[in-house]
Amino acid sequence: MKTVKVKGKEGFVIGKIVCVGRNYAEHAKELGNELPDKPVVFLKPASAVIYSGDNIIYPPFSEDMHHEVELVLLIGEKIKNGDVAKSEKAIAGYGVGLDMTLRDVQHELKKKGHPWTIAKCFDTSAALSNFISAEDYKLTLDEEIVFAINGVVKQKERLNKMIFNHIQLVEYLSSLMSLEAGDLIFTGTPAGVGKVNKGDRLTAQITGVAKLECGVE
Repeated sequence: MKTVKVKGKEGFVIGKIVCVGRNYAEHAKELGNELPDKPVVFLKPASAVIYSGDNIIYPPFSEDMHHEVELVLLIGEKIKNGDVAKSEKAIAGYGVGLDMTLRDVQHELKKKGHPWTIAKCFDTSAALSNFISAEDYKLTLDEEIVFAINGVVKQKERLNKMIFNHIQLVEYLSSLMSLEAGDLIFTGTPAGVGKVNKGDRLTAQITGVAKLECGVE
């Protein structure tokens, strides 16, 4: 059973992890994808979660694992078909996460018209920081999200560059499925994704929100 820690609050047992793809225009373009008119949605299992200080394990069936740094939302109460106000209220906290992706595996699956699941669900593919409570921190979307490998910045963008903001995502996702306390939403990654190698040190942060550090082995 995996949990998330919220600064100054009780933690949550993680339920489902709902991920959004192609939520920054420049990232969609760098992978040759069209801009979506609705959020692109996929899932990760809670078993994929690791925490700051842990190592990401390179799966033996891939040679091209990519980093994707993301704002992560923690859902604090059940919501279904939420409007804007209810969607904002359902967000209990904010963190930073890494959605590790096996790009070579993903490309092969996409060519065959298959789901991306194998490229996204492997153990250690969802690295999480601690979370800050939405009661204690008001997200403005002016925050900067930054990712670096061995101290070299690879991704850097303002959260206001998301195509669908955090509240819109909760509103949309709750129209598709019930969101429950402990669910996590990975909100998409900005441009600059690329390969990581064994021995790399990965750092991710959102200014004023959270920090995350992991190794790769």
